[in-house]
Amino acid sequence: ISRTTESCKLYSQLIGQIQTDVEARPLDRTAVARVIEFAARQAEDGEKLTLHRDSISAIILEANYWAEQQNLAVINRETIQQAIEAKQFRTDYLKECITDSIHRGINQIDTDGEKVGQINGLSIISVDENMFGRPCRITAAVHLGQSHVVNIEREVDMSGPSHSKGVMILTAYLREQYEQKQPLSFSATLTFEQSYGMIDGDSASAAELCALLSAIAQVPIKQNIAVTGAIDQHGNIEAIGGVNEKIEGFFDICNLKGLTGEQGVIIPRTNLAHLMVNESVRNSVQNGNFHIWVADHVDQVMNLLTEVAMGKINTKNQYPANSINAAIITRIKQMNKALNNSGSSKPPKRG
Repeated sequence: ISRTTESCKLYSQLIGQIQTDVEARPLDRTAVARVIEFAARQAEDGEKLTLHRDSISAIILEANYWAEQQNLAVINRETIQQAIEAKQFRTDYLKECITDSIHRGINQIDTDGEKVGQINGLSIISVDENMFGRPCRITAAVHLGQSHVVNIEREVDMSGPSHSKGVMILTAYLREQYEQKQPLSFSATLTFEQSYGMIDGDSASAAELCALLSAIAQVPIKQNIAVTGAIDQHGNIEAIGGVNEKIEGFFDICNLKGLTGEQGVIIPRTNLAHLMVNESVRNSVQNGNFHIWVADHVDQVMNLLTEVAMGKINTKNQYPANSINAAIITRIKQMNKALNNSGSSKPPKRG
C-alpha cells in the first residue's frame, strides 16, 4: 500500500492488532515508527508498505523476547532494531564469507586510487529470503578490430538475456555517438572479474559503458565510487532493483577498509523513491563519511568518476579540448589510421 499519513495511522492500528494476536508486550511510539520503517524496507520502496503480516509479527515476537530479557514493560525502538539485526545475522553467513574474502584481498576490490578501464559495479546475491549487495570489479579492454563489443560472460554462456541486452544497448550508444561520420576501427571486451556464476540483469550496463569509455579515452576512473544503473541507447540512466542492498554492500567494504570521506555510490535519480538504507549508511552520509550521488545521464556519471567533462559538440562539429569525448574521437582516429596502415583494404564490419 502507499505510505501516506493516513495509511501510517491505519498501519499503527494493524501493528497493535498483531501485537495483541501474538500476545506480545505493547509497543511504544518509537517501536511503531521503526516497524513502519521496516515495512517500507520490506516493500523495497520508501513510498510503500508491505502488508505481509508474518514478517511483521515475526519481528514483534522477537523484539518481545529481547524486551523480556531486559525486563522492559514495553517494546521500544532499540528492541525492534535488535530483532532486525538478529534476523539479519542469522542469514548473513554467505555475505560474511564474501566480505572476508574481499578484505583479505582474495577477491580484489579497490576502494581508492584510479584505474583506466576498471570500475566498481554492484550486483545482488539472493539466497532463500536473504538478499544482499556485492561490489564487483568490471574491466574493459580496447584493441584494433571491427566495431564489436564482446561480452565475455555471454561467450562462455554465463550471461542471462537481460545482461546481454544491456551490452547490446551500450554498443548501440557507442555507434550513435561516434560512428556517424567515421568507422569505429576497434573492438572491445567487457567482463566481471572473479565472477563464477550466472550474471543477469541490465543494472550494470551503466558501469560497463563507463569502463569502456574510460578504456577508449584512456581516462582513469576513481575506484572509491561504485556505479549501478541501466542505460538506454541515448545514454540515459534508468532505474534498477535492490538499490538499498547494493549501496550497503559497497559501504560495508569501504567501512571495513576504512572510510575516507570520498567514497560513495552513484544511483539512478529515478531510484530516489526506493532509498531505505540502514542506519549505519544514513549516519555515515549525514556525517559526510560516505556519499550517495544521483544521475540522469552517463555524462554526469563520467564527470563524477573522472572529474573530466564529457564535452558537448559545437557548431564546428568539434568537442572541447581536454574533454572525454575529444579524447575518444582522437583515439578513434588513431585506431582508424593504424588499421589502414596495417594494409587492410576492407572496411570494419558491424558486429
